[in-house]
Parts: sequence; structure tokens; C-alpha cells
Amino acid sequence: METREKLNFAARAGRWSAQHRKKAIIGWLAFVVVATLLGGALGTKTFAWQDNGPGEAGRADKAIYHGFPKHANESVLIQAHDGSVTGAARGSRGAADSPAFRAAVADVEARLAKTAHVSHIRSPYAPGNGGRISQDGRSVLVGFDLAGDYDGAKDNVSAPLATVAAAQKAHPDLRVAEFGDASSGKAIDQMFQDDLQKSERLSLPITLVILVLAFGALVAAGVPLLLGISAVAGTLGLIGVVSQVFPVDQSISSIVLLIGLAVGVDYSLFYIRREREEREAGRSAEAALQAAAATSGRAILISGFTVIVAMAGMFFTGLHTFSSFAVGTIMVVGVAMIGSITVLPAILSKLGDRVEKGRVPLLHRLRSRGESRVWSGILDRVLRRPALSAGVALALLVTLSIPAFGLKTGVPGTDSLPRSLPVMKTYDRIQAAFPGGPLPAIVAVQADDVRSPEVRGAISDLTRRALATGDVRQPVQVDVAPNHQLARVSLPLVGDGADARSQKALTTLRDNVLPASFGHVDGASYAVTGMAAQNKDFTDLMASRVPIVMAFVLAMAFVLLLITFRSIVIPIKAIVLNMLSVGASYGILVFLFQEGHGEKLLGFQSTGTITSWLPLFLFVILFGLSMDYHVFILSRIREAFDRGMSTNQAVEHGIKQTAGVVTSAAIVMVAVFGIFATLTAIELKQMGVGLAAAVLIDATIVRAVLLPATMKLLGDWNWYLPRRLGWLPKVEHEPQLEHACA
Repeated sequence: METREKLNFAARAGRWSAQHRKKAIIGWLAFVVVATLLGGALGTKTFAWQDNGPGEAGRADKAIYHGFPKHANESVLIQAHDGSVTGAARGSRGAADSPAFRAAVADVEARLAKTAHVSHIRSPYAPGNGGRISQDGRSVLVGFDLAGDYDGAKDNVSAPLATVAAAQKAHPDLRVAEFGDASSGKAIDQMFQDDLQKSERLSLPITLVILVLAFGALVAAGVPLLLGISAVAGTLGLIGVVSQVFPVDQSISSIVLLIGLAVGVDYSLFYIRREREEREAGRSAEAALQAAAATSGRAILISGFTVIVAMAGMFFTGLHTFSSFAVGTIMVVGVAMIGSITVLPAILSKLGDRVEKGRVPLLHRLRSRGESRVWSGILDRVLRRPALSAGVALALLVTLSIPAFGLKTGVPGTDSLPRSLPVMKTYDRIQAAFPGGPLPAIVAVQADDVRSPEVRGAISDLTRRALATGDVRQPVQVDVAPNHQLARVSLPLVGDGADARSQKALTTLRDNVLPASFGHVDGASYAVTGMAAQNKDFTDLMASRVPIVMAFVLAMAFVLLLITFRSIVIPIKAIVLNMLSVGASYGILVFLFQEGHGEKLLGFQSTGTITSWLPLFLFVILFGLSMDYHVFILSRIREAFDRGMSTNQAVEHGIKQTAGVVTSAAIVMVAVFGIFATLTAIELKQMGVGLAAAVLIDATIVRAVLLPATMKLLGDWNWYLPRRLGWLPKVEHEPQLEHACA
């Protein structure tokens, strides 16, 4: 096979891979194995969330985390049932003072005292522990500290949980249950772990089934899946190495699996379908593979870099969680992209037409070749009436986007967790008996010596003023760090930590109470944390950083598409279309989750908000992934245009030729993302629905209707480039190959 002109980079990579199959395949396997083993040996280093929070709450968390011995606060709820043997009738205020009840409390305290890692047990009957007996006298809280940092305490909490369970058996006439930082963290982490394991178990077989339907052959279906899995495995190993210098979020592996499997399968799908198409057109195996490398391989590179640029926008949030997501997604997209233009051509060259082995007879006969008949019929109607089609599609997307204008965000709190968890049932009972108690505002007070009369007086004044507002309740607790330079003041707020009452109480505390209490104390500083404070500071940060992230992503995507297609119209239109897809997905999220219309269908209880981190995360991910389809389709259209077709002919040819593979790729993504809608955690449900809805909208309404209709209406204006930009490099979209078969 000879070339008429110099091949592009993807074509050269594909040619080298096909000519050096053994080196390419063994090299890829060696990379995956070495990266996996090295990452496994080093482990993945995650950061402590207390070190990375935003704003004032972040400063308080960091001070407390490093100033106090690492421990978690736990409470045991001891509660009289109606008609229990304590003799307390419903509404009685004497249950907690009955001898039987006191004996049960003493027994719980004695059991805890003998339990490993437990210290500083706080009895509800001890002086200074006001507020640990409920107003109705039927409930008390026994507090204690549990040794260990966040992760260590979750490991150590098994012992006191067993102790509390044994106490419950010993006192069946009472309710004895535990809630706290470690017990709730352990239960919630287990819930997320179970959810993510479920998604991992289902995603692979579902993807394989869809690929079999797309190719009609087991071998062809298995190749993309293997590339996606190996790309994810290799990336997770590399992340283990990188995390030794740049600690990552503990959820990084799930994000890498989600994105890596999606793009790895997509890239392979684009490549293999083009290679099969060229073979069916009469080219030799070598020429077909070279054509696929020069066209689909090149589109993969452009798509990959566009996705990487979009993911890089997360660095501008200034949060380590988003930065680690950016690192993970950039790495897995880069690895999948490299694998697609190197080892994939080697595998296809080795297999040749044997890639069609394992045919499923009926599926293989039904699998469309070349142009999709279904999409061809739709496209013919769209192109006959482009103005009407564009108007209807635009109206539909705008209608879907309207609810997004009322989008409200909130940091996931206790109200977003399923009440089926035993620990949340305990939380609700504590909240009912001790409103505001389980999730207090925490003030970190720093001074040269917090035991000084001035600071102690200010803390007493703070307690008095806070309780006088009616927004803070007992018990108020003050702890002093071992170095005597930090005091932790716990102030139970009204509300649940995430609602308007909690936010109002926080504002009063920050703006009025604290300045009045500490304004005259020289050398003292303070910062407020707790759920309400963390919610506010995170939401404020997102509001300030989202415009920066969006501006960066849109500007970089514009530049990449401008250079790629030498048109100022194409990138502007691509950005508008992608924003319509994102807006529609936001609208669907608001309708289903914020307004609660999807509660019965998806099995959740609406909190009236969308998870704070989700809109930005969805924007970045969706903008990047939707560019995959956009670049792939436009590359095919531009390729046909460069061969001499008119714009209308090129649009019709390009979209009809790519409709089948785009549909298959979209179905894979929708299915994988849709799995998350079946999980327990509401934020994972929101993420799954948002991603799946946007990809489905993008691959159907946008790419099959709005894109061709607008291109038909614009005609040759699609390729308009101002003369002053004529210096931009010209990129060939047509593979410069001889069409003779070898």
C-alpha cells in the first residue's frame, strides 16, 4: 500500500502498530501489568477531607483536625418505649429518673468503659452535662470519644457497636442505639461501597450485551470491552503512583471506571466500525485498517484532547476533590486514547476478518451495514424540512431546560440519606428528642492560651449570647486542645444542618454572636464549621468558581474546534448545541429530583435541592463526552466535503454513515450511567440520571435532528473562516491513501 501524501499522526501510529503487532500488544500488556502491580504495591493515598474544605469551615476543620488528638464523637441513645418496665407512661417526664432506667444507663457506661478505643465517657447525670436528658424525660444520651482519625475511627467503631448491641439485648424494654461520626461514617461508606460494587458488577455484562447487539459477533464485541477494562486497570495503577505525591479522593476509582469504560468502548467502537466499513467497501485488510487509522484514529485524538481540556476545567475549582477527579479522568482518557491508536490497530491487524468470529446468526444478519436505515429515514425527513425540524428540536430542548432556571443546590446531608439505614433511624430519634443535637455548629477558637481569663470569658459570653438567640440549644460543650492554643465549642443549632433554619442560625452566629463575644479579645481568632457551615461555604465556592470553569472549558473547546475544522461557525454551533444538551439534563434533574416528580419511579425522598457538586461535575463531563460524538460526526462530514461533495451531500452522507455507531456508543453510555439511577444514594441517582439523560438527548435530538438541520440551513457558511484567521494550520480530514487493494 502506498500513500500519496504524508500520513497524519494517527495514521502513522496505526501503520506502525500493524507492522509491529507483537511489540504493540506486548508493550500494552506490559504497561497494564506493571502499572497495576506498582499501584497495588504502593496503594492509593487519599487525602483527609478535614484538610481540604473550602472557606471558613475548611479553616476550622483543619485547625481542629491537627489540634486535637484524633478521635470521633459518638453518642448512645437510651430511650424508654411506651409502657416499658421503667414505668414511664407516654409523655411522662420521670422515665430517665426511675431506678430501672438509671441502672440501664449505668450498665451501658460500664460496658463502654471496658471497650477498646473508648474514652471520655460522658454520663447524662453528671454535673455540667445539661441537655443530655430530653425534655420529656424519656431519652438520654451517653457520649464518648473513639480513638483514631476519620478512617481509623471507622475501623475502631466495630467494638463499641458490638457493646451497644449487647446492651440492647440485655435491656429489651429500652431502645439502646449508637450514632456519631464513626458509626454513621462506617454505615454510609458501606452503603456507597455496596452501590459502587453493584454498578461495577452490572456495567461490564450490560456493555458486552450492547456491543454484541451492535456488532453481531462475540470477538468484535469483546475487543472494545477489553481495551476499556485494560485502560481502566492501567490508569488505576498509575493513580496509585501519582497519589503518593498528590493524594486523591477516595471515590476516584469509581469515577475512573465510569469515564474510562465509556470512552474506551466508544473509541474502539468508532475505530472497529470504520475498519469493517472499509473492508465491506472492497479495500484490503491493510488498506481498510490504514483508512480507519487515518480517519477514526484522528477523530479519536481530537475527541480525546477535547475531553481532556474539559476535564482540566475542574482544576479551577480549587478543591482537592475536583482536582483529583480531573487527574483521574484526564489520565484514563489519555490512556484509552493512546491504546486506541496503538494497540487496537495491532489487535485488528492480527485478527483480520476473524474479528467477525463468534457470530450470533440472527443478530449478524440484522446488523445494519453502512448507512442506518432507521436513521436514514429520520435524516431524510429532517433535511427535507430543516427549518421546521430545527424549530421543533430547539423548542423541545428549551422546554426541557426551563426547570433548570429554578435549580437549587445543597451539600448532601442527613436528609439525603435513605431512612432504611439503621443508623439514620437512630439519628432521626435523637433529632426528635434533642433537636439540633447530633449536628452542631463547631467554633474553633485559637489563641496563645485559650485558658486565659479573656478567652474563657469570651467563650462564656458566646455560650450565653448563642443560647439567648433561640437558634442554639443545649448541650453546649467546650473542649481544650492539649497545647492549650485551641478550644472547640460545640453549639447545637436548630434545624437539620441543611435547611433554612440552620442557615439562619449560622448567619446569626457568624455575623452577630461571635463578633460581639470575641471582638474585644486581642490575639484570638475563630472560625465556624459543622454541616450548616460546610454547606454554605461549599455552595458559595461553587457559585464563584463555576463561571471560571465554564469560561475555560468553552474557550479551549472553541480554539480546538476552530483549528481542527478551520471554521468559526462550527465551534460556536458546537458550544451552543452542547449547552442545550447540558441545560436539558439540568432541567430533567430539577423536575425529577428537586421538584420530586421522580420519587416513586426512582425510589427516593426529595430534599428540594440538587447535590452541590453535581452541576459543575455534569457540565465538565457532559461537555467532554458529547464532543466525542460531535467531533466524530463532523470529521466524517468534513471528510466528505473535502472529497468534493456539497455541504448538503456531505451532511447527509456523514450523519447516515455515523448514525449507527453513534447510537451504539450512546446506548453503552446510557446503560452504564443508568445503572447509577438504581443505586441507593440520592447523589449517585442524580449523577446517573443526569449523565444518561444528557447523552441520550445529545445522540438523538441534537446529533440526529438539530445538527443536520442547522448545517443544511447554513450551507457553505458552516465552513466560514475570517481571512484574518487564514494562517491557521490546515488539517486534512480525508485519508490520503490509494484506493487500490493490496
